[in-house]
Amino acid sequence: MITEKFLDVISHEGVVALVTCGSDGAHVSNTWNSFLVIRDNKLLIPAAGMRETQKNIAQNNNIKLTLGSRDVMGYKSMGSGFLVEGTAKFLESGEEYDLMKEKFPFLNRVLEVTPQSIKQTL
Repeated sequence: MITEKFLDVISHEGVVALVTCGSDGAHVSNTWNSFLVIRDNKLLIPAAGMRETQKNIAQNNNIKLTLGSRDVMGYKSMGSGFLVEGTAKFLESGEEYDLMKEKFPFLNRVLEVTPQSIKQTL
C-alpha cells in the first residue's frame, strides 16, 4: 500500500492536512511531511497540540490525510500528492512513543494512523 512514490513525496517538505470529524463537524489540523515516520505500515506523527483532533478521534477514529510535494513528479507534471484514509489513535507511551520522542523531543503524544487506502491524487 505504501509505494515508492509516497515515500518520495514524504522525503520532500510539504504540508500534511489531517481531517477528523466529531460532534462539531469536520476539523483540520496540519503538520509537515518531514514529521511523518513509517513503521510497520503505519504512519507515526508527533503531536504537541492537536487537542481537537484527539477529541474527535476519541469519538470517531476515522481520519483522512492529504499530503504532497511540488518537488516530485506527478502523473503529468511536477507535483505529486496523496489522499490517505484510515483509522487513528494517540499513543502516550510504548515503543513507538519512545522512538518518536527521541526524534522529536517536543512531542507529548504520537498520532498513529493505520491506512486503509492510500491513493495518489496528482
